[in-house]
Amino acid sequence: MSTIKSFDELKNLVTELKPILDMRENHNRNNLSKREILVCGGTGCTSADSLQIIENLRSEIKSAGLENEVEVHLTGCFGFCAKGPIAKVFPDNVFYVQVTPDDAKEIVTEHLVNHKVVERLLFEEPSLGHKKVEKHDDMSFYKKQSRVALRNCGHINPEDVNEYIGCDGYVALGKCISELSPEEVISEIKASGLRGRGGAGFPTGVKWESSAQTPPGQKYVVCNADEGDPGAFMDRSILEGDPHSVLEAMAVCGYAIGADTGYIYIRAEYPLAIERLKIAISQAENAGVLGKNILGTDFNFNIELKYGAGAFVCGEGTALINSIEGKRGEPRMKTFSSSKRGLWDVPTCLNNVETFANIPAIINKGASWFTEYGTEDSPGTKVFALGGKINNVGLVEVPMGTTLREIVYEIGGGIPEGRSFKAVQTGGPSGGCISSKNLDTPIDFKSLGAIGSMMGSGGMLVLDDSDCMVNICKFFLEFTVEESCGKCTPCRIGNKRLLEMLQKITDGKGTLKDLDDLRELATTIKSTSLCGLGKCAPNPVLSTLNNFYDEYLAHVVDKKCPSGKCQSLLSFVITDACKGCTKCSKICPAGCITGNVKEKHTIDTTKCLKCGACLDSCKFKAIIKQ
Repeated sequence: MSTIKSFDELKNLVTELKPILDMRENHNRNNLSKREILVCGGTGCTSADSLQIIENLRSEIKSAGLENEVEVHLTGCFGFCAKGPIAKVFPDNVFYVQVTPDDAKEIVTEHLVNHKVVERLLFEEPSLGHKKVEKHDDMSFYKKQSRVALRNCGHINPEDVNEYIGCDGYVALGKCISELSPEEVISEIKASGLRGRGGAGFPTGVKWESSAQTPPGQKYVVCNADEGDPGAFMDRSILEGDPHSVLEAMAVCGYAIGADTGYIYIRAEYPLAIERLKIAISQAENAGVLGKNILGTDFNFNIELKYGAGAFVCGEGTALINSIEGKRGEPRMKTFSSSKRGLWDVPTCLNNVETFANIPAIINKGASWFTEYGTEDSPGTKVFALGGKINNVGLVEVPMGTTLREIVYEIGGGIPEGRSFKAVQTGGPSGGCISSKNLDTPIDFKSLGAIGSMMGSGGMLVLDDSDCMVNICKFFLEFTVEESCGKCTPCRIGNKRLLEMLQKITDGKGTLKDLDDLRELATTIKSTSLCGLGKCAPNPVLSTLNNFYDEYLAHVVDKKCPSGKCQSLLSFVITDACKGCTKCSKICPAGCITGNVKEKHTIDTTKCLKCGACLDSCKFKAIIKQ
């Protein structure tokens, strides 16, 4: 597209493009010149052949002679990842799930040619007795969601800047540099109450103001896209589905604080997000909304990508800054804030992807609109990566103040296989494990902190009654020990000692004194570590000790794992259901199973390796774990 030379020209372009996107949103068949099929192009769906689905749909549409009537577009993540790949037909608003490349012919033939919905590809809503549902608005997964940061994901083509502009894209930037002073921009962000969505929850407007109040000179804007929590994909989905929202927000921040350069520090393990960011930056520069003399003004702002090498600690702000500078990725002493002395020792404003994604909407719709969502302490919405033992795995965005119960049982659809809920772990590996007694806790910064957990960047892992909380705690400690940069002693040595104690307990060698030592050491690490990784690493230990102490007692007193997950505390027993087929004795690597043909066999527990090979091989289910 040609360069946009003024804010007025941008607004005219929005007026021209907006109706096309509005028709898609409002499902207006009469005014839509072409029907459209949007297919999810996020990492999860592309790994399940969604790009081939797009090619097959286009081929079948051409074969049916509909190429002038129907268009197929790639889009960002719809959020319902458990049911991907997803294809949505406009203006019919029909939502197809678990689509395969082979389904393209039927969608074209039945839906587009014969005007019949393909029933077998519709979602079955459990809350409606597994009734087939055509529209996503009628699904419990979406009903309680409010999309602000994810507003364009699944709605526009992330590789087409025109589609972003058609959704008021870059209007916030144009408004700021043409109509508002930097002070007015910061005032609006402060009034919104937006807090950092990367984990710490620091007020965004206050951070911007701190950088802006430094003397004029070189300053930087940095976007933290180093999303390292296992199972977290909030930032990745935004960058893959709506990269321009982050670019626009960074430019707004640059104008507000007096910076002309921005860096996006992104994980090298996010190749699709990187590719789409490169496309978006190039398109934005060509359109004149990024680079030199933005929208014909004297405001300049350039953005560069910097790749992380997979270190979890580089999600911490000062470690990230060190990494951009080419130094070892480890945190700095907090003798001064990055807002005053950050990247290359100059004022630096650093926010994460989701925080930035909220900015254009706040500028366009106003702080008062944003505060209609959420709570007084935590305005707005929050994006969560919902996973684990939950029916509806995916990306959800809910108003702050929504309860954990609503997310688990209404949006998430409850626990699979009829099992019982045991815990939900929020905040990634550094978060806390919340038991059923706190399921009605509203999700906001203050409430989660009060029960020993944290918001974190937005990971939410659901656990059921088959999970051992001691073993889960050990799993998280293994991760944080591996990812510690080693700079400070409490984190480098203390977390290793915590892991050793947990290993001792799951091996059946723990004592009651170990439980006291575990709590004391975890508390010490939390209060003495240098950075957020070390300070939060003991959270799984402390929260499970507080909420699941009975499981720890079972491990150290009874020498039993109630959930049957700790191998060292298990015994394999052959029951009377044994038919004497001898298969288990033949497969046992330790040779500890004996018995005659057609007679019950026995296991010598002193020789048993507890590998489970016999359990897996027994077709009569005669072997059990105790």
